[in-house]
Amino acid sequence: MLSELLCAAALGSFTVLDSAEHSVDHYTQGLFFDGGVLYETTGHYGKSRMFRYPAPGKAPTDSVSLESRFFGEGSIKLGNDIFWLTWREGTAFVYDAQTLTRKSAFSIPTEGWGLAFYKGSLLMSDGSDRLYFLSPGEKNVFRNVSVTDDSKPVRNLNELEAVGDIVYANVWQSDSIAAIDPKSGKVLKWYDFSRIARQIRKKIPEAEVLNGIAFDGNAFWITGKNWPVMYKVQIKP
Repeated sequence: MLSELLCAAALGSFTVLDSAEHSVDHYTQGLFFDGGVLYETTGHYGKSRMFRYPAPGKAPTDSVSLESRFFGEGSIKLGNDIFWLTWREGTAFVYDAQTLTRKSAFSIPTEGWGLAFYKGSLLMSDGSDRLYFLSPGEKNVFRNVSVTDDSKPVRNLNELEAVGDIVYANVWQSDSIAAIDPKSGKVLKWYDFSRIARQIRKKIPEAEVLNGIAFDGNAFWITGKNWPVMYKVQIKP
């Protein structure tokens, strides 16, 4: 719950606009749009896959899996490349966005959790209070910032989505999304989805925390690990 974070930043509001079916078998780690096409990456050893959907709620048109020794995490598209993190393996992969074939791999210096694209840089979380800025070309970390709320570190930063000058981050185990200024690391607002999450877990006990934020150009789509539904929401600044 949001109260467990002892947040000082203001509580933002949102409106649920629509919903779509989501597979309860998907342990969602990464979620992003490329135009109207939705991509999802999932986790667990032996079950980590990337799915491509023509739209939310539709059947995937294609997918690709990781070898069982890798635990898939966050992902994002940049140009004709899709970057896909792994959790504890110190490795990220680059896939061709057209064919979903693997092109290359590179090392990451921390655990891989969430991934977004922000103003020319890859932005990565690792479950700590840090956001890491990576060069898409050299793929090296050139900057990091601590995320804070009232000067207190906000840990467990997970899936990311960058829209304009704001980065939105799932905070693992909280069912909450933090709106962050990535330059200063300051939390600007909190969005509490715990009521929705509790309702889902009453019906689907195996459903886990909120995780997955994707912006379709007009509104956000959010979901969770093993959730049966995705929600289209208008987040109010």
